[in-house]
Amino acid sequence: MTRDEVLQLIAAHLGDELDVDPAVIGEQTRFKQDLEADSLDLYTLVQELEDTYGVTMSDEQAARIVSVGQAIDFVLSHAPDAP
Repeated sequence: MTRDEVLQLIAAHLGDELDVDPAVIGEQTRFKQDLEADSLDLYTLVQELEDTYGVTMSDEQAARIVSVGQAIDFVLSHAPDAP
């Protein structure tokens, strides 16, 4: 899996969930400040990442992730098939 693949999944999910254009979502995009995502939106994103990539994210870990790039970093470093 590549950074771009994870970015595309996150952008598609957020675009669907928050009714925004996925094309405007990049690694620097912040969930709350830029997309006005609430805690339920972030919870569903965490569920999507866990289901898709087999990662497990605690509430504390999720609370520290504020941008799309940080979410990508988490997936790439915690996925079972990560190098």
